[in-house]
Amino acid sequence: MPEASANEAQPESPRGAPQESQPGAGQDRRTPHAHTATLKRLEKSSGSLAAQAIARMDETLSWYRAMPPENRSWIGLVAQAGIAAFTEWFRHPDAPQAISTDVFGTAPRELTRAITLRQTVEMVRTTIEVMESAIDEVAAPGDESILREALLVYAREIAFATAQVYAQAAEARGAWDARLESLVVNAVLSGEADEGAVSRAAALGWNSPDHVCVILGTAPDGDSELTVEAIRRAARHAKLQVLTGVLGTRLVVIAGGNDNPLAVAKALIGPYAAGPVVAGPIVPDLLAATRSAQAAAAGLKASAAWQDAPRPVLADDLLPERAMAGDPAAREQLVEEIYRPLEEAGSALLETLSVYLEQASSLEGAARMLFVHPNTVRYRLRRVTDVTGWSPSDVRSAFTLRIALILGRLAGGDLQS
Repeated sequence: MPEASANEAQPESPRGAPQESQPGAGQDRRTPHAHTATLKRLEKSSGSLAAQAIARMDETLSWYRAMPPENRSWIGLVAQAGIAAFTEWFRHPDAPQAISTDVFGTAPRELTRAITLRQTVEMVRTTIEVMESAIDEVAAPGDESILREALLVYAREIAFATAQVYAQAAEARGAWDARLESLVVNAVLSGEADEGAVSRAAALGWNSPDHVCVILGTAPDGDSELTVEAIRRAARHAKLQVLTGVLGTRLVVIAGGNDNPLAVAKALIGPYAAGPVVAGPIVPDLLAATRSAQAAAAGLKASAAWQDAPRPVLADDLLPERAMAGDPAAREQLVEEIYRPLEEAGSALLETLSVYLEQASSLEGAARMLFVHPNTVRYRLRRVTDVTGWSPSDVRSAFTLRIALILGRLAGGDLQS
C-alpha cells in the first residue's frame, strides 16, 4: 500500500521531460523564424502605417503643421524608420539592437534643434498609437497578444533611445557652447574683441545689455564646469547676463544688465576662491568690455599693495596702486580726472591741496603756511572734493590725491620753462 500511494502521488512527468500538453509562457516565446505570417503582414503594411502616422500628426499636432516642408519630410522618414526598426526587432527579438541608430540615424543632427524633446515624444507616441490601433489587422490570427506585448516593449526602448539622442545632442551642444564662450572671454581679456566676438556671444544668448563690466578673481580648485555653473546660477538670481570662464588660475566674468559694478561683483562673488576680487568700470557694450577687463586685471595685479582693501573692490579704487605698479591707463586717469581739473580750477586749489597734504592734513598748519584763515583752507578743500570727487580729509582719498599730484607734476603740468 505505501508503494501504491507513492506512485499515485507522483503522476507528473519526470523533471526536465517535455510537457507538450500543458500550454505556458514557454510556448509564447518567439524564435527567429516564428510568426512568419505576422512578419510578412508587418513588412507589407509598414508604408501605409507610416502614412497613417504622418496623417495623424498633421491632424493632431499643431507644431507639426507649422513646420517647414523639409522638417516634416525628415519627421516622416523618422516615423518610417521607427516602423521598419520594429519589424526587424520583432523578427530577431533577442539580437542586440541599436534603436537610436536605426530610427534617428535617418535624420540630420539639426533636427534635434528644430524640434524639442517634448515634440519628439508626441511624435513617437502618435506613431505607436497608430501601430497599436492596427494590431488586429496586421497580426496573423492568434498573434494579436504577442504583437501587442512586443509593441509595448519596443515603445519603452524607443523612449530610452529618444532620451539618449537628446542627451547626446545636449552634451555636444554644451561642449561647443563652452568652447565658444571661452573664445569670447579670452578675446575680451586679451583686447582682441571684435564683431566676430559679438556674433559668437549672440549665439550664446548674449542680448547686448547696455551696462557691461568685467569681474576678475582667483578660480577655486576643482571642476571648472561646476564653478561656471555656480556663476550662472548666481547671475540668474541677480537677473544678470554673463559670459564666464576659467582662464588659468583666474575666474573671469563678463556681466551685463546693471550699472553698478560693485553690486554686480557682490552678487557673483560666491564662487570665487579666497583672495581679492576686482570689478572693472562700467562700459557701454561688449566691444568696450576690453577696457573694463584691462582695468580689472591691473587692479588684481596691484591689489597686494592694499592689504586692507574691501572684497570685492573697484578697479578705480586701486588707481594709486595700479599707477605705482606701472599701469599707464591708471596714471593717465589720475592725471586727467584729478590733476587737470584742479589745474583748470585755479592755482589756489592745487597749492592749498599740496600744502595741506604736506602738513599732515592739518588745517591750521596749512593756513599758517599759506598765510590765510583756516576757514579759507576748509573752503578750498571742499572745492577740491567738488572738482575731483575725492575728499582730502579721508586717508585713502588723500593718498590717491597725493599720487595724482605727483604724476601730474611729472607730466609737466607744474613745470615752468
